[in-house]
Amino acid sequence: MFKTVVKFALLFALSSNAIGGASEDAWEVMQQWNKAFNASDVDTLVKLHSSDALFMGTGSKTVATKSDDIRKYFENALLTDMPRGAILSDHSTMVLSDSAVLITGLSASTRTRDGKVISSPGRVSFIIAKRPEGWRIVHFHRSAMPN
Repeated sequence: MFKTVVKFALLFALSSNAIGGASEDAWEVMQQWNKAFNASDVDTLVKLHSSDALFMGTGSKTVATKSDDIRKYFENALLTDMPRGAILSDHSTMVLSDSAVLITGLSASTRTRDGKVISSPGRVSFIIAKRPEGWRIVHFHRSAMPN
């Protein structure tokens, strides 16, 4: 009985460390994504998504499933309305496994047009998963905040 308890405790301790690491690794990807978005760095944004990511931005009319489509979305969204910014607030993280994390929250993206700052509040979700090339965004969805 004692051996069973010790094995269970050891297994729990090891899995807790893996889960804690997953959350931290996913959050690092989120920080890189936010920095790249604020800098309108399309190349980095595309690289942070897995090649098989499912992507639906605020202005999307279809689900993008290819890196080229994600690139086109960001080129259109970021390079035509500069400068831009994004803030993720009131967010929650759910560790799905030691290799997948869901981050969801409220976001506010901003852009400057004709000297005016325009804010666009919304809702956003990311699933970030460990891939052979590292932690990548495998799902992204952002929608406008309902009135």
